[in-house]
Amino acid sequence: MLITPAIVALQLIALSVSGAVLLAGGFAWRILRCWDIHSGSELQIRLERQTYLISTLLGFALGAELLSLLLFVHTTENLSSQFVGAMCATGVLNINAFGFPTLLLKITVIFLATLWLWLNRVDNQGYDYPLVRVKYGLLLAIAPLTVLEGVMQTSFFLGLEPEVITSCCGSLFSAEGRGVAAELAAWSVKPALALFYGAAVGLLITGLAFRRWPGLGPLFAVGNILSFGVAIVGIITFLSPYIYENPHHHCPFCLLKPGYDYVGYALYIPLFTATAAGLSAGLLTPFRDIPSLRETIHREARRLTDWALAGFGLFYALATWLIWQSPLILSGSVGF
Repeated sequence: MLITPAIVALQLIALSVSGAVLLAGGFAWRILRCWDIHSGSELQIRLERQTYLISTLLGFALGAELLSLLLFVHTTENLSSQFVGAMCATGVLNINAFGFPTLLLKITVIFLATLWLWLNRVDNQGYDYPLVRVKYGLLLAIAPLTVLEGVMQTSFFLGLEPEVITSCCGSLFSAEGRGVAAELAAWSVKPALALFYGAAVGLLITGLAFRRWPGLGPLFAVGNILSFGVAIVGIITFLSPYIYENPHHHCPFCLLKPGYDYVGYALYIPLFTATAAGLSAGLLTPFRDIPSLRETIHREARRLTDWALAGFGLFYALATWLIWQSPLILSGSVGF
């Protein structure tokens, strides 16, 4: 096992987040069983006071979880120089069976954590805390995921042996390879471009319609998740080759290298932020008819929708500029 300051920091974050969420999970169970806002009992008063402490604790813990994804990807990228065959984070994540599952778990937890933080923000503005059961029910779903993430991350780091020869991104994201990544790399550019920009137009229309008709919230949430997936497909299929100026280089992780001006961070940060904001906006609106939250949810949903559309706008603007200024001409592309 390799031991670096970044790995130690990631392990401490995982341990702290898991501990805090498990502690809050025990409290959440009491909330679901005993909460009664109309009761003046000593237990109810104590629960109401404890919610502020638990919410603050979870705010810090889940906030740290949001930062851990960046640190995890940055760490795996930096470790690539220590393994034979690894050219970027792809090779490091592919060393054992825990690398990519850990990454996917982190992304899932981050989206759920963002939703929890906004549910908590909205609920605290209602005089009767109408979403307290909803948000703590969601917390009980997040808790096992954070524990599983910690276990997977620990197993991944424990399995990092410098003498292991791993495969580079060229073998995984190759049209001649096997698996989903290889199929995406082999996909024709023209339909991929059509899907990429079609998803952008669809999301914009859905977002503008959602601002006018809040009942479309769940549709907007689904649209954000689908657009996120389409964006990742676009990065692998054609955007990476345009940036690398190499039609056979499809790796989405090499974009994070200094040789490409860290352009991956400029693409991924607005993409992830926009998706999390849009998902939260869409899933808040089903509670818009609660009297104590009507104005709050309307205000917060519009704000999150604006952030989502702005984030996706930044992502697509940068992606389009990168394609336009690239000297590479891919077979089947039109207008680039």
